[in-house]
Amino acid sequence: MLSNIIGIDIGGTKTSVIISDYELNILHKEKFETLSSSNTLNKILEIITEYKLKYGEISNIGISCGGPLSSSKGIIICPPNLPDWKNIEIVKYFSDNLNIPTKLENDANACAMAEYLWGAGKNTSNMAFLTFGTGLGAGLILNNKLYRGSSDMAGEIGHIRLNETGPIGYNKAGSFEGFCSGGGIAELCKIRMHEKSEDKSVKEFIELIKDKTFCAKTIAYAVQSNNQFAISIFKESAIYLGKGLSILIDILNLDKIIIGGIYARMESFFKNIVLSVIKEEALKYSADFCSIEASFFKEEIGDYSTLAVAMNKL
Repeated sequence: MLSNIIGIDIGGTKTSVIISDYELNILHKEKFETLSSSNTLNKILEIITEYKLKYGEISNIGISCGGPLSSSKGIIICPPNLPDWKNIEIVKYFSDNLNIPTKLENDANACAMAEYLWGAGKNTSNMAFLTFGTGLGAGLILNNKLYRGSSDMAGEIGHIRLNETGPIGYNKAGSFEGFCSGGGIAELCKIRMHEKSEDKSVKEFIELIKDKTFCAKTIAYAVQSNNQFAISIFKESAIYLGKGLSILIDILNLDKIIIGGIYARMESFFKNIVLSVIKEEALKYSADFCSIEASFFKEEIGDYSTLAVAMNKL
């Protein structure tokens, strides 16, 4: 009988630890706020120890985390959304403490693996997965293999500058991540609020969200409430998403681009705008061949991505 596997998803705001069998049946999941690196690792270790007592032997651990990181060395280097996490030897930590084979993968790569193996990327040869969450990164499957690049840094598309000015993402103003991430959308909204402070729709927006936390989720709520200012913010993000995807399509000639996070939640808003920009910006013969889809796993992509890493199939 096969042992169980552990998946660890370390995000900028939340960390989850799941235990699953090899048929992808998730037996239990613990989720908690991401803390300092030392406190988070200690918490994860406690949870895995409890899982071993309750569910028995564990054969592999898969870890998904935002980059930059080195999957070959098992080190989290310096993710912009985890400022306290610098040169963390996370694979060594769990291997030493638990004596269980452990693999680390960039979160976007891990998501690409899950979608390619079991989700929207099945039956493709060349695909990309974009996170579009706290940050923005891409996982690339090229010629049926995960592409990591020469130094494990392939797919850091959030660092691409799409405009000379704009919201800051990945420590760069006007970057792809600045326009297409949760934090970036919130900053874009603040910039446009300042520029258009006297507009009626801005005043209505402020009134609409006055009792809510200011974040991309709140702006999305205002979009769904048909506030024109909030709609303009998400439309601007969608336009830049289309510009960024056009670059990927022209360079990589992909079968499919799969997008998670905010796009997956609001695909009905984004898709037509994105496709219209791609039609204008990308090479027609490549664009016609490439479909744009939301993540098959939606909110559960983080769970299945870690299992893909644990199973180490790519």
